[in-house]
Amino acid sequence: MTVRAKKHLGQHFLKDESIAKKIADSLTLNGYEDVLEIGPGMGVLTKYLLPKDVTTHVIEIDKESVEYLKVHYLNLASRIIEQDFLKINIKEFFEEKPFAIIGNFPYNISTQIVFKTIENRAQIPEFSGMFQKEVAQRICAKEGNKTYGILSVITQAFYNAEYLFTVPPSVFNPPPKVDSGVLRLIRKENFHLPVNEKLFVRVVKTAFNQRRKTLRNSLKTFNLSDKLREDVIFALRPEQLSVKSFIELTAKIEQDVNRD
Repeated sequence: MTVRAKKHLGQHFLKDESIAKKIADSLTLNGYEDVLEIGPGMGVLTKYLLPKDVTTHVIEIDKESVEYLKVHYLNLASRIIEQDFLKINIKEFFEEKPFAIIGNFPYNISTQIVFKTIENRAQIPEFSGMFQKEVAQRICAKEGNKTYGILSVITQAFYNAEYLFTVPPSVFNPPPKVDSGVLRLIRKENFHLPVNEKLFVRVVKTAFNQRRKTLRNSLKTFNLSDKLREDVIFALRPEQLSVKSFIELTAKIEQDVNRD
């Protein structure tokens, strides 16, 4: 019995055992006792997680894959969540317990998986997985890099991001049209921002939505005071600012907005 890859679910099944093991081994297993694998398919990665000193749970919306896992991984059956990761309430399954996330993620929802992880970061100290290479590089990019953008800044505000290795299309069935990249996110010790989080996200998104403009021009909608707009930081373009600088910029804007 094998599972047919379904295009609408963005499925590309990994068939290289050594790469599956390498992804499983990328977890440090520090600070949690549970791991959630997203989209396990036929369990090529799952089999390398199960012997580890953590409890492995999987979440899968493809009924055919769920049936396959139940037949081939009997001891996993009670820990298969037949739902959409993007729609679940994490606390229903893990209560307040910390857990890590891992997976060979469907490319069409991989960015949303990262944003949901960030929303639930109080419970997710570690995250490891495979993305389209370009997306993985973007998440890990530093300031000054042309791929550095909204996803890089918002992820790295809360997690240390590390690009681990590249995976060619040939190791998947069916092969995707692009290379893949595996990354690891480890939550920062201080993962609470010293500024209003919604304002921070708005500043980052507004700045990068007009990335060729200086901040003085791209952040006009914030109606900032002339005094603040004279600050040297406003002469820069968004890709020149580190994550730390974006947090400092948000603090200045926060203060300015509350000046009345």
